[in-house]
Amino acid sequence: MICCLNPDCLNPLNSNGKKFCQSCSTPLVSLLRNRFRVIRVLSDEGGFGRTYLSEDVDKLNERCVVKQLAPKFQGTWSQKKAMELFAEEAQRLQDLGEHPQIPTLIAYFEQDGCLYLVQQFINGDNLLKELQQRKGYNARDIQSILLDLLPILKFIHDRKVIHRDIKPENIIRHKSDGRLSLIDFGSSKQFTAKVQHKSGTSIGSHGYSPLEQIRDGKAFPASDLFGLGATCFHLLTGTSPFQLWMESGYAWVSNWREYLRSPVNAELDFVIDKLLKKDIHERYQSADEVLKDLIPKQLLALPPAGKSSGKIPATQAPSLPKSYPLLRTLILVSAFILLFGFQESWYKHFRRIQTSLVSRLSQHNNSGKDDVLLGQPPKITLGKVSLANTIQGHENSVLSIAISPDGKTIASSGGDVSDGLRLRTIKLWNLATGKEISSLNAYSQQVNTLVISPDGKTLASASDDSTIKIWNLATGKQIRTLTGHSDSVRALAISADSETLVSGSDDNTIKIWDLATGEQIRTLVGHTFWVRSLAISPDSVILASGSFDKTIKIWNLTKGYSIRTLEGNYQTVTAVAISPDGKILASASRDRTIKLWDLLTGKEIRTLTGHANTVTTVAFSADGKIIASGSRDRAVKLWNSATGEEILTLTGHTNTVTSVAFSPDSKTLVSGSEDNTIKIWRLSQ
Repeated sequence: MICCLNPDCLNPLNSNGKKFCQSCSTPLVSLLRNRFRVIRVLSDEGGFGRTYLSEDVDKLNERCVVKQLAPKFQGTWSQKKAMELFAEEAQRLQDLGEHPQIPTLIAYFEQDGCLYLVQQFINGDNLLKELQQRKGYNARDIQSILLDLLPILKFIHDRKVIHRDIKPENIIRHKSDGRLSLIDFGSSKQFTAKVQHKSGTSIGSHGYSPLEQIRDGKAFPASDLFGLGATCFHLLTGTSPFQLWMESGYAWVSNWREYLRSPVNAELDFVIDKLLKKDIHERYQSADEVLKDLIPKQLLALPPAGKSSGKIPATQAPSLPKSYPLLRTLILVSAFILLFGFQESWYKHFRRIQTSLVSRLSQHNNSGKDDVLLGQPPKITLGKVSLANTIQGHENSVLSIAISPDGKTIASSGGDVSDGLRLRTIKLWNLATGKEISSLNAYSQQVNTLVISPDGKTLASASDDSTIKIWNLATGKQIRTLTGHSDSVRALAISADSETLVSGSDDNTIKIWDLATGEQIRTLVGHTFWVRSLAISPDSVILASGSFDKTIKIWNLTKGYSIRTLEGNYQTVTAVAISPDGKILASASRDRTIKLWDLLTGKEIRTLTGHANTVTTVAFSADGKIIASGSRDRAVKLWNSATGEEILTLTGHTNTVTSVAFSPDSKTLVSGSEDNTIKIWRLSQ
């Protein structure tokens, strides 16, 4: 299809090969600047132009956004102001450079009397649309949003840029990992002395913009923070600040709590109240100030970005002396209390201390006889660890990898496009040599995940087009397509008996299928946000699902009912895995941690810290001794699954590590990345 670039065209989509628009007779442009193919309209700017979804043919048809400025009234003040703001938006994006949560400027040019700004496409929904779908956020959600957005505001404010239009429509959640991005810098201003002291044009959105900005045209970092507070208020209450402003101006900010559906915790109440101060001098003055009030209230203390947690893992108990006089004394005191009938509460108090010390002693990692005495698993020491091969056959991000049960084949998926067919491909590789075996032309949209059945016969893959395809792994022939989900399918798992396929989707549901027939058995409902990870126990009885609603749900797979919900994650759950013995569940999260859980009881065993950014993937070795994790910090880490000790960090990827998998003999680890490569690591113990 070819999209007409006339901003007034009522039906802009045309069939390929047409030279003039079938609706308005405007000449059609197949490529803007001989590079950008416009696909469809994203939004209409009311006569000043449109925003289009486009493809960059110079970057393998990578999606991008083309903003068009085509004002109707030439020579007017409105046209002049629009052109000025358009140019300033391009300049701001250029000044800010590349930031993972701000769209990157790709091009800025004039063609056929219109101005065009091309920027990175953020694949996701804005928070207003998300609010309409979710119908509400809780206090934990709002804290998470604040912790995601405040570093972005700090980044732009440190570069003397004020956004001036913070609102839910200008915040997009990435579909890939749930990160928030700040868009639309059309109203942004360079923060200079001139801006501070000279009144200017009022720019912003009523209800979200503070008094000093609407009345005087002045903009400060504190002005953006008011917009952030108004955004949080809207998401928390479901009430539009714009509607309140229309009814009573700024009166609502002094009684904002009256609109709450239920009270929030005291810490968040304080932060929102200070963000919404009408008087700028009473408001927070910087993003750092807000973060200082938020971070101590987090359930988890995160390591600084870009730094490891140090040589001693956070889960390792501090050293204790080999003799235990204090423990013996406490035992004697406890016995004394029991004998002489002291108050029961005192006994319980000493009992807790005694139990705590015993627990700490049992974790103490001594050598020789102490290891045997305390039942402490020995340390895992890897011998030579080497990068055996780097596969560079993908032209776009590698999103998922899987290894066949015989250890001979790697399957990988991502955003690659097959030549001429414009179909996304799945690639099969020889693990030993790294050579490509075959390429399967799969989907019209991105292939998010894939899994190989334990019997080695079947490959299942899932896509943004809401479908699942089943393939014969040996022949590469497609067997069938499964339909039923109403949004992107992002997670797959196959039971150990190779009979049951489970899928998780951005429609918030889990579906269970008969792998042999493709028949849908049942749908599991319970998550309130995207389901992005699944794992099945070795006995094919238990299913674990991780979601962006920050929970893990444990299900009875055979009966289809929920057993329990694990809620220890402060941020979205990005990956889950179950140990080969079926006893431990590992979960990864955007809070940069990996949690280990007792699968039977649902109790948290320990938290592994060390990654400097979102943990995106986690896997157990086939012998269950090692856990591998990948992260947005570009590193792969190996952990002792019994002790939680960090064994080794593997570096080499230059972008987010999206997927990790062990070979059946646990001697090879394979990792996929957004740097378009697959790395094969050889491990020896």
